[in-house]
Amino acid sequence: MNIAQIDKNDVINKQSSHGKKAIIALEVYVKLTETTLSEFKDKPTSLTQGQKEASTLLCSSTDGHCKMGEWDCQPGHFTADRRTAVEYCHILSGRDSVTNADGKGTRDVGPSELLVLPQGWTGEWVIHEQMRKLFIIDAAPE
Repeated sequence: MNIAQIDKNDVINKQSSHGKKAIIALEVYVKLTETTLSEFKDKPTSLTQGQKEASTLLCSSTDGHCKMGEWDCQPGHFTADRRTAVEYCHILSGRDSVTNADGKGTRDVGPSELLVLPQGWTGEWVIHEQMRKLFIIDAAPE
């Protein structure tokens, strides 16, 4: 099942202490690596000639500040800027290293790991093995 094709049968209504809330059934997320992405295109911030990326937006908040999607990127090196948003990355496949812009602090990340890039973060990614991640970007004003 493609997560972008969520219908009312995939939603579970759970009662919480704050009232009734709808959540998406976990089974919807089982085959995320099979989600159809856009066509691979040149990565605009790449420092490696020919590096390409693809993505798809799975859902977004009604105000457009919060977006969830999948992203896939070929091996290479690129810069990243999260000055206006926080990004949560759940790595589905592949391996990379993420380094702060000041060169201090590098984190190696692989499958099943979570990487959080706080609002204000800038730095560089080195993709060692083609990577796919589930991302949530929250650009809500502080």
